[in-house]
Amino acid sequence: MTLAKRYYSYKGRRGVKEISWDDFHGLCKGLAKAVRSYDPEIIIGIARGGLYPATLLSHILQKELYPIRIPRRENDSVSHSRPRWLVRPPATVKGKKILLVDEICDTGETLALAKEELKKKGAKEVRSAVLYAHSKNELLPDHIGMISDALILNPWDREILKKDSFVLHPEYAAALEQQGNNRSSLFLLRDVRTRRPKK
Repeated sequence: MTLAKRYYSYKGRRGVKEISWDDFHGLCKGLAKAVRSYDPEIIIGIARGGLYPATLLSHILQKELYPIRIPRRENDSVSHSRPRWLVRPPATVKGKKILLVDEICDTGETLALAKEELKKKGAKEVRSAVLYAHSKNELLPDHIGMISDALILNPWDREILKKDSFVLHPEYAAALEQQGNNRSSLFLLRDVRTRRPKK
C-alpha cells in the first residue's frame, strides 16, 4: 500500500506543534471548564484518539463514559474514504444530555455522523468538544481546546515499538517528510525511560 493510501496528506499543515502530556492535561482542564455550565449527563468518546480526552473529562466532571468507534482506519492505516460504524452509541443515551468528545476535528464528518446517530438514539441534547480543530473547518465543534493548522504530534501515538526500540510513528515521519523536515528523531518523546525489572 502506498504512503498516500496508508496515511492522510499533511501537505497543508504549517509547522509542527508538539503536545506534551502536560499540554494535554491543560487542554482537557480548559475543556472541562468550558462545558461545566452545559453539565452533560454522559460523555461519549470517539475511539481511538478521542478516548484520551473523553476519559480525562469523565474523571474531572465525574460523568459516565461510553466509547463509540467510527474510523476510516484499519490497523492504523487509512483504508476507507469515509468513516464507518464499528461501535455505535448505547441505548442509555436516550433522554440524556451528551458531550461527544474527539481528539481532532478535521473535516467535521465524524462528529456530524456521531451526532446524527446520538439524536436517532433519542439523546436530549448533543454538544461536541475536541482538543484541536483546524481553522478552515466548516463544521466546528461546540468546544475547542486549540485551533491550529500545524502538524500536531500527540504524546500517546508519537512513538511505536519496533523490535526492541521506540521509534517515531511512521505516519508522523511521513508527515514531517512532506513538510521537508528530515530530522524526525528530534520529535521522539523526551525524558521517558524504560525500566527493566531486577532479576
